[in-house]
Order: sequence, then C-alpha cells, then structure tokens
Amino acid sequence: MDDASYCETPATTITEADAAAGPPFAECVLCREPTEYPESAKGATLCPVCAWQEAGRSACSG
Repeated sequence: MDDASYCETPATTITEADAAAGPPFAECVLCREPTEYPESAKGATLCPVCAWQEAGRSACSG
C-alpha cells in the first residue's frame, strides 16, 4: 500500500440528487452537506468526508 492511497479521503456516498430523491437526510453539522442519516437521527451527524477528517484529528491528538 502506498502513502497516497492510504491518506485518500473517501468519496461521499450521498449526492445532492440522491438527497432530493430519497428520504429527508440530516445535514452534516460541519459542512451542511447531506449525510447518510435520516433527519430523525439524534446527536451530531457528520457526512463521510467530515467523519473521516474528524477521526484523523482525534487519532492524532494523543
């Protein structure tokens, strides 16, 4: 495995078109993009990109 593929950010799975066609999705609390969670989900919902970045920050914080 090379460093480039290891550090790659995962692709967002929900697009604007998917969000409009599917059930109402919750907004990411950081970037306001649609998430994979329904609006009824409790807690701080994050999109896949922000969740990946937050996990990296948490892991590196010691």
